[in-house]
Amino acid sequence: MEIIRLENITKSFQVYQRKPGFFNTIKSFVNRKYETKIAVDNISLSVQEGEMVGYIGPNGAGKSTTIKILSGILVPTSGIVEVNGLVPHKNRVKNSMQIGVVFGQRTQLHWDLPVMDSYQLYKRMYKIDERLFKQNVDYFVEKLDMGDFVYKPVRLLSLGQKMRAEIASALLHNPPLLYLDEPTIGLDVMAKSWIREFLCELNRERKVTVILTTHDMDDIEKICQRLVILDTGHIVYDGSIDLFKKTYGNECEITVDFSDAPSPVSDSRIALKKTEGNRCTYRFNLTEITIAEVVTGLAKDNVIKDFSYREPDIESLIKNFYTKHRSQS
Repeated sequence: MEIIRLENITKSFQVYQRKPGFFNTIKSFVNRKYETKIAVDNISLSVQEGEMVGYIGPNGAGKSTTIKILSGILVPTSGIVEVNGLVPHKNRVKNSMQIGVVFGQRTQLHWDLPVMDSYQLYKRMYKIDERLFKQNVDYFVEKLDMGDFVYKPVRLLSLGQKMRAEIASALLHNPPLLYLDEPTIGLDVMAKSWIREFLCELNRERKVTVILTTHDMDDIEKICQRLVILDTGHIVYDGSIDLFKKTYGNECEITVDFSDAPSPVSDSRIALKKTEGNRCTYRFNLTEITIAEVVTGLAKDNVIKDFSYREPDIESLIKNFYTKHRSQS
């Protein structure tokens, strides 16, 4: 079942162009000049219920603008947007009842109040039944290991504790859809692990649809099955992470320790990247040559003591993808 539908969505802003200098400031009171900035440019996207989608792109690509359109905060300049059958900006109250939103750098919790007091406030705001409220609080306290701090003021919490509390607050009213904008920014390894495991379990147990925007590619790889990449307001990739790796993850490296100074490799498919004594690193493309062929080629005129093979990580793949995409556009 389709839960999100974006069809030819464009969002543009009028940005005031002010020139430096006193006289230019005076002129601007009479004749202001504006420039149109397009944040999202004619994008279409369909998300099915229960999907976990990584929605990524460089700063200014249009990620946060899209989330704000889906949340009903922004009105699109043109196009059709529906979230679970509702037009968000026309049905803000109803739409807010079916979504949870977490912005990594903005808190929804009251700074001087205990976490539980904020939860009680959200219970009244969302008109959550007492039984459901207790059931959800107990569930989140257990799953997110919040027992030690759920009655502490928010200002006393660590960044990781606060983020776990934020995510729980966004889910108290059982929304079928969760938007996460940089949920693990600044967190340590353990806090990231807690959040990643919880989100995967939440999706399995409650079928909550998750839209995740982040610059942490480990989040994307460990949480999401689908990847949507934006660049300058356009969707430039939409598909599974596995397919992305297979399509763009062919550039690999092998580091080899030789017994003596190695002889040059005659196979043009194997490119030398760097040399450190008898240790050399080579690059090759899996669409052109297999790992076995690489090792055989390197051992042809040399004695190999040891070697290690490394596939590119998801962050490197996406970086290379952007470089190639921009060079072709």
